[in-house]
Amino acid sequence: MKTSIATVSVSGELPEKLAAIARAGFDGVEIFDADFISTAYSPRDVGKMVRDAGLELTLFQPFRDFEGLPEPFRTQAFERAERKFDVMGELGADLMLVCSSLSPHALPGLERAAADFRELGERAAKRGLRVGYEALAWAPLIHDHRDAWEIVRRADHPAVGLILDSFHTLSRGIPVESIASIPKEKLFIVQLADAPKLQLDYLSWSRHFRNMPGQGDLDVLGFMRNVQATGYDGVISLEIFNDQFRSGSARSVAVDGKRSLIYLMDQLRAGKTAASATVAQPVALPPKAEVKGVEFIEFAVSKADATELESLLRALGFHIAGRHRSKDVALWRQGGVNLVLNKDPEGFAHSFYINHGPSVCAVGLAVDDAKAVAKRAESLMAEPFMQAVVQGELEIPAIRGIGGSLIYFIDDKSNLKDLWSVDFHAEPEAAGQGAMVRQIDHMSYSTEYDEMLSWILFFTSIFNVDKLPGQDIADPVGLIRSQVVQTTDGALRLALNGAQSMRTLAGRFIEEFFGSGMQHLALATADIFAAGRRIKANGLDLLPIPKNYYDDLVARFQLSPALIEQMSECGIMYDRDEVGEYFQLYTKTFDDRFFFEIVQRHNYSGFGAPNAPVRLAAQTRFARNLAVPKH
Repeated sequence: MKTSIATVSVSGELPEKLAAIARAGFDGVEIFDADFISTAYSPRDVGKMVRDAGLELTLFQPFRDFEGLPEPFRTQAFERAERKFDVMGELGADLMLVCSSLSPHALPGLERAAADFRELGERAAKRGLRVGYEALAWAPLIHDHRDAWEIVRRADHPAVGLILDSFHTLSRGIPVESIASIPKEKLFIVQLADAPKLQLDYLSWSRHFRNMPGQGDLDVLGFMRNVQATGYDGVISLEIFNDQFRSGSARSVAVDGKRSLIYLMDQLRAGKTAASATVAQPVALPPKAEVKGVEFIEFAVSKADATELESLLRALGFHIAGRHRSKDVALWRQGGVNLVLNKDPEGFAHSFYINHGPSVCAVGLAVDDAKAVAKRAESLMAEPFMQAVVQGELEIPAIRGIGGSLIYFIDDKSNLKDLWSVDFHAEPEAAGQGAMVRQIDHMSYSTEYDEMLSWILFFTSIFNVDKLPGQDIADPVGLIRSQVVQTTDGALRLALNGAQSMRTLAGRFIEEFFGSGMQHLALATADIFAAGRRIKANGLDLLPIPKNYYDDLVARFQLSPALIEQMSECGIMYDRDEVGEYFQLYTKTFDDRFFFEIVQRHNYSGFGAPNAPVRLAAQTRFARNLAVPKH
């Protein structure tokens, strides 16, 4: 299978687009007419640039308003086509996309359109060229690939074929099973695009909100399974119109595109039956990683920062359980939660600290097979990480994650399960009142808004996780787009919060942090009221929640006055759904960037989204108070 992407999908000038597409590992490129027209390079120069980049020119597109025209418009359309054929000859392109007509002059009639394409095919064949017909979802006459195929069938010319675009089919809800009966030799190219489900006209939806397969809500996999059933083994190409992508990094968008196709082909391979055709990933990837839980969270800190963070951890009930054998690294533990404080003046954590200040630099995930996960991740274009270790210490497989942080993989199949005894000296168990928290409930990252789709694809392609519907959360000074990916059993829950304004809490974090990263960690407890009282008794101030919030709780949920009073004492917030309820409280921020959340779930699957605006307002007030000079 060859992969391709349209130049319209990535940002920049044409040379920049081609460089990014080639670096991402695509086999070919579609030259979009507008990109060609706007460049100062000649057709021959553009063709040479494509070939010098190691790419094949898979398609020249689009040619518009061709079929069904009366005279003199019909003659003019063929003259336009001949001029485009001239350009294609100099470019070195052999296939042109003709999209269904939007012309107000176009007349209905399948036979009329077929006759036009028969003649166009004759003209193209004389030059060694082909034309492919595509039905646009918003075209007034031909907006269904079944009608487009009927026109191609009636044209009955070897140089005339069908071009399928998943967006045009799926957006209109056209049955994808109709694809399976199309002869594979008449499918000249298959274009893919996903999109969120939106209530928009087809043109606006297509022109502004397409994204990579796996980033949206359309059944691109079902579409491709029916393409696969035809036996098609030609080029699979991406045609993505997206305002966000056009203003983003060409390299990142191209990498996302290639990753999406690798992932999609892997899904096709995994679901392929013996009778299926050959559209599949050439080499099978290891299966998606089954995450069993979060093994550890690692903080990069200086000695000065560590003092404040250690005080916070003690107040939360953590104790030192071990010290690293060769580095200035301490293991803090409570229940099943392992927090690593790395103060070592060398290595990755120190470099991360220099760039970002005190922060979470790494996460360790407990998985079923660490080596297999690392192999799958690298196959999906994740960046591997290696760091020299002292002889006798463990080499833990890792990849780069959000903001350049690390994701380590720990399993029970190797000596990696012995991490805490091999790399650390155990410290005596601290005397205390027992653990207040049992495990990590979820991790929350603040990211650049433009990065969210990339990270959703990253996690859903590597790990066996589902993405929940996104939500817009109201911050006092803007909106935050929140998206959760999680395992079915909740062993891993990741909340991604995209800052649409740098004035929001997420935006301020990104500016202060110099990039995306983990902003808060939620810890699960069996008794949030006892936990809140002990945290306060340990001298740690919790985030104060206004009285108006609790008055509103009484009106919304008819909670008892005694329960409301207990909640308000510790700033505990509350939500419930059809089957469960949720309690949550927050610490104030550490170094004006990171905070902890304590949660208690009772059959509740959400994250307290209705409380987020109140919590964000409270955190904004706290941040402003910190900025007031003390006299």
